[in-house]
Amino acid sequence: MKMTQVQLDQIKAQIKRVKACGNPFYTERFKNVNPDDIKTQQDFENLVPFCSKQDLRDAYPLGLSSVPQEEIVRIHSSSGTTGAPVIIPYTKKDVEDWATMFARSYELAGITNKDRIQITPGYGLWTAGIGFQAGCEKLGAMAIPMGPGNTEKQLQMMQDLEATVICATSSYALLLAEQVEKRDLGKNIKLKKGIIGSERWGEKMRNRIQKILGIELYDIYGLTECYGPGIGINCTEQTEGIHIYDDYLYIEILDPETGKPVPDGQIGEITLTTLVKEGAPLFRFRTHDLAAFIPEPCKCGRSYPRITPILGRSDDMVKIKGNIIFPSTIEEVIKTVPGTSSEYRALIEHVEGKDQITITVEVEGGTDRSEVALELAYNFKQKYNFTPIVKVVGEGELPRSEKKTKRIEDTRFN
Repeated sequence: MKMTQVQLDQIKAQIKRVKACGNPFYTERFKNVNPDDIKTQQDFENLVPFCSKQDLRDAYPLGLSSVPQEEIVRIHSSSGTTGAPVIIPYTKKDVEDWATMFARSYELAGITNKDRIQITPGYGLWTAGIGFQAGCEKLGAMAIPMGPGNTEKQLQMMQDLEATVICATSSYALLLAEQVEKRDLGKNIKLKKGIIGSERWGEKMRNRIQKILGIELYDIYGLTECYGPGIGINCTEQTEGIHIYDDYLYIEILDPETGKPVPDGQIGEITLTTLVKEGAPLFRFRTHDLAAFIPEPCKCGRSYPRITPILGRSDDMVKIKGNIIFPSTIEEVIKTVPGTSSEYRALIEHVEGKDQITITVEVEGGTDRSEVALELAYNFKQKYNFTPIVKVVGEGELPRSEKKTKRIEDTRFN
């Protein structure tokens, strides 16, 4: 993706600012970088170092701050469960810019100030809930700030307050949809759209949620390190492309191993540079999220760069019998077998000197389970040259989550 002159100038200005702020984190990173030497996109790629999540952990707690302490109005922390947390400071402008991007995301999804938006992601240090709410209020819509859990209350408020939009992880959206179906509440709800984020989800899950609730679904993208959710979304054209707001972020898609740009349309690792962020600007932050650029212009007429839905994470990748496996890998095979539902779990183990993968998949009522097991095993063998153990259970038998769902568990190195 070609860098514009405006983006180049913004990046140079950011580097000059952080070099002058006296912060040891940035002083060390840019000690050998003269921003005046960055005259082209190629200069940027050659001179500006990558940034990793471990770099951010090492800066705990407020080592990323590039403004005086009195200008920090809020902090957030990433939702990761390993290592030291990543603390991100925000200035007043950062908070306002994030709300502006989030309101724009709602607008791209066709949501207006007449909508009533039920917000189920968590509040607190995590960026999710408060971001959904700030964008909602910036848009002028009615926020219903439920937060996670308490499904009984969620369903009650959904009906009583006539929510038209539900914001959730895909796992919790599925849980709510199944409860709506189980209790025959479809006739009582007014939902029209769903804004889904935080975890990747497959086509079968999307179709199931849409079918039960009768709504349009949108993929919202973001991460705490770079504002939070709301830095991109797919539009009402309902194509697969997620628009990324290049007036706030410069996006690269790179080969995870070489760090070099991949051709448009090829899968690589999303790498982000914040253009105007004050509290904790990031330069070439490697997200580990995998996607590809979509070079064709969107039918909606907007010029923001587009990427595919997130296909997985480079650090979620597992290798088994010479094959690279992502959640999307398994989903692609499952969807080829009639009667399978969206939910599955994969367990990878080392048994008696050999790698073994067991896939447990849900099926719809009335489906021949033996036939599904045989067909799934056969399709995996044909496509990836290994045969998993396949277990088939009824719809709703796998555990549901109010947050994210871990679908692949690899115990080989435990």
